[in-house]
Amino acid sequence: MKQDGHAFTECEVTADGTVTLGFADSNGNKATVRLTVNQVGALAMTLPEMIAKALRTRYGDQTLRYAYPLTSWTVEQSTDPKTGMMTLGTEDGFRVCFSMGRDTQTQLGQALASERPPSTPTLAN
Repeated sequence: MKQDGHAFTECEVTADGTVTLGFADSNGNKATVRLTVNQVGALAMTLPEMIAKALRTRYGDQTLRYAYPLTSWTVEQSTDPKTGMMTLGTEDGFRVCFSMGRDTQTQLGQALASERPPSTPTLAN
């Protein structure tokens, strides 16, 4: 069944941890999708690249990215001593937590601390 979404109407977590997403089409007909935590995680991992591909396709510019304005970050130690966690967040409440090993933490710290002229290529790991 295909249904064109016109409006995002709801997002809630049920008592059993299931996520419910609601949509309405242009005629006001509503549809609900129920997803498990694993399904929502898979969707969350897929959406950023889908947004980037949609922008690039729409505007014919392969350099476009959808950038979220970072307003907060938290660095924490994981229960695994070899792994740290970093949560990045936006003003409107969007948060993503990444886990990373010590080598990645060191490389990230060095990349952030380096002074690069504006014409320097992007640093990527």
